[in-house]
Amino acid sequence: MSALKRHQDLTAIWGNEPGWRGYLRSVNHSDIGKRFIVAAFVFFAIGGVLAMLIRAQLATPRSAFVGPEVYNQLFTMHGSIMMFLFAIPMFEGLTMYLLPKMLGSRDLAFPRLSSLGWWCYLFGGTIIVLAMLAGVAPDAGWFLYPPLSGKTYTPGINSDVWLLGITFVEISAMCAAIEITVSILKLRAAGMRFDRMPIFAWYLLGTAGMMVFGFPPLILGSILLEVERAFGWPFYSPELGGSPLLWQHLFWLFGHPEVYIIFLPAAGAVSTILPVMARTRLLGYGAIVAAVMALAFLSFGLWVHHMFTTGIPHMALGFFSAASALVAIPTAVQIFAWLGTLWQGRPEMKLPMLYLIGFFIVFVLGGLTGVMLAMVPFDAQAHDTAFVTAHLHYVLVGGFVFPMLAAAYYWLPHITGRERVMRVGEAAFWLIFIGFNLTFFMMHLTGLLGMPRRIDTYPEGMGWTWLNLLSSVGGFLQAFGFALFLIDVVLQIWLGRVHRRNPWGATTLEWAMPIPSTTYNFASLPTVTTRDPLADDPDLGVALARGKGLLAEARHGWRETLAVDMTSGTPEHVAILPGNSWLPIATAAMLGGFFLMMLAGLYALAPVFLVGTVWLGWRWAWTNGTRGDVGRVAIGGGQSLPTSFEAPRTTGWWGSVFALAASATLFASLLFGYAFLWTIAPNWPPPALIPPSLVVPLLAIAGAAAAGIAVRAGRMPVVLGGHLAIVAALILLLTTAPGPSTHAYAATSAALAAYGLFHAGLAAIMTGFVMARAKAGFHSAARATEPRILRLWSDHGAGAGAFVALLLVLPGWFA
Repeated sequence: MSALKRHQDLTAIWGNEPGWRGYLRSVNHSDIGKRFIVAAFVFFAIGGVLAMLIRAQLATPRSAFVGPEVYNQLFTMHGSIMMFLFAIPMFEGLTMYLLPKMLGSRDLAFPRLSSLGWWCYLFGGTIIVLAMLAGVAPDAGWFLYPPLSGKTYTPGINSDVWLLGITFVEISAMCAAIEITVSILKLRAAGMRFDRMPIFAWYLLGTAGMMVFGFPPLILGSILLEVERAFGWPFYSPELGGSPLLWQHLFWLFGHPEVYIIFLPAAGAVSTILPVMARTRLLGYGAIVAAVMALAFLSFGLWVHHMFTTGIPHMALGFFSAASALVAIPTAVQIFAWLGTLWQGRPEMKLPMLYLIGFFIVFVLGGLTGVMLAMVPFDAQAHDTAFVTAHLHYVLVGGFVFPMLAAAYYWLPHITGRERVMRVGEAAFWLIFIGFNLTFFMMHLTGLLGMPRRIDTYPEGMGWTWLNLLSSVGGFLQAFGFALFLIDVVLQIWLGRVHRRNPWGATTLEWAMPIPSTTYNFASLPTVTTRDPLADDPDLGVALARGKGLLAEARHGWRETLAVDMTSGTPEHVAILPGNSWLPIATAAMLGGFFLMMLAGLYALAPVFLVGTVWLGWRWAWTNGTRGDVGRVAIGGGQSLPTSFEAPRTTGWWGSVFALAASATLFASLLFGYAFLWTIAPNWPPPALIPPSLVVPLLAIAGAAAAGIAVRAGRMPVVLGGHLAIVAALILLLTTAPGPSTHAYAATSAALAAYGLFHAGLAAIMTGFVMARAKAGFHSAARATEPRILRLWSDHGAGAGAFVALLLVLPGWFA
């Protein structure tokens, strides 16, 4: 087969329909990644405009530029947009575009899940921005502390917009986390062992793992706060046994890993770009991987350092202060590895390198102030001052924005296929670098002089006036710099000359293809034997285009890529990925309808959209699989493998593992909240307990045991009956429990029961689905993936339901 014929056949399989249908139905990772990047930059621009309005208000004392109500919306929306609508989605977009190309794959593990994440992000972000235009934007701070965000102090829908809109966006983040984790572990080039993975993939694996375990506490906290606002369940109300500190714990259980979730992908870009700019190989690959994994682990032990002034015990203060200082060690390992790489290389001062130098300066300064704030006595003085705001921006802008600007100039030729036409980028860098330091270095000084953050005005004579004016001037310099950056990018896209392949002389696989890349990435898939495949074989891209790799032939209209053993990189099976579909956008729209009904207070209509989502999920899953055994298929080089229809551990199975890990984390967070309120919150013990009962726990345990045994024996009607027994037990428990609005004990008990009901009900629906699929001929001895996946969900649903039923009746027994 000629290279042209191969290209035409693969394009027919992997390409999109023309026009708007192709746009809406596309699930291609390159398309979705570019959409995330563009939308994130638009939200960044909106957040930047809000920042300029904030700086205009603070430029002079007693400013009347905006009133306090509008100012509260401005700083809340600025923080929310930058954290939730810019930073995470920008990293997701870059990852979705680059990751399969770096790994030698044709797409991510779950293309339709990527598309669902994109539409959820777009719809959720649009809801938040439209609320701002309507004057009902969130106004309680981007971390939405109760009781300020409760109904008493925020009676309108402002806080509901944040809670529902951000939770909608978090669905996108969880989709990305599962997608990235499974793709890195399973969809790699043949021979790409763990120690041969590009360093960027290690950073992304650590980041995605942190998202799997870091985002559920925020999702839980947001759900509980919205339920409190909507139905009066007192999770955070001290007068009824709740505690505002529970929100702080749940928020910062997410919020501190979030800092490293933002930093690690940017650091991965640094570790990828820096050796290319220095014309050498990365120093200390193994040490950097160890530092990344250590950072990912340690980041979950730091959340209380945001709460040093809340009155926590002294022993906890010491522990979290020490942990906050300890986390500087893996960060320093990376810094010294980068410096060593520069030392052993011959750096070229190209534009990406300029931004990397800016990153080093700004981020190291932010790290130093972070160590200062990790010390309890200093934090007690600087807490809630402009010093903390300055530190946050030095870490996040230095640790994310500067590397992302370097990444933009480094990978933009890959996306556009064109080179720069003017030297506007250098001017943009100096405006951004000088403007940033002028803005936020001055804020360190105003903070040390006692200026609180989140204030809309201040009196004269405090010593803050000229510092605030300089900060505002610096902010506008930054804005001009980012405007020049945008102009530079647009000029490159429209006027740049066509660029040659691999213009930087890089060694990673994303440059082993024509630029801009095709929809299928590689005409045939590579086999790698080293960490830098293009350094050892500069002509690898040409060989792959000629079909000298694996899976070089297009067949049956299948979207094929290779799945490998996690550790060794040995080819395991051929993953057949789904094609373009309406289902992602329809599912996102149905979820959007649910959130809009909740926002409008139409609670009776909201479940209708959940039922619609379940129906679409059924349709989604029904399109997978085949009604006949396929057997082994040739992959080239005399090798043959089973397809994902018949492999024992497919990407779908692994996706379920990580989805359940996220769900278990949410459950653990809910149990933490239950125990925290019982032991710490005021107004306990509760006025009434759930009555002691033997029927409820015995029924739930019997149902769980029946489901667990039957799912292994393949007796699906018994599995269904077991989960229905758990559902009945939990409903019976709720009918005898105190009303959830009477006390936080009753509210948390109802929340735990709701978790058990949801998972037992979901397992029952999945059991019905597997029974229907078996009847339709989708299952055989070889095609047993769906029963294996059901076993995971059934075990979790049964275990959670039985545990909740037993836990909730225990207090009544021992009262």
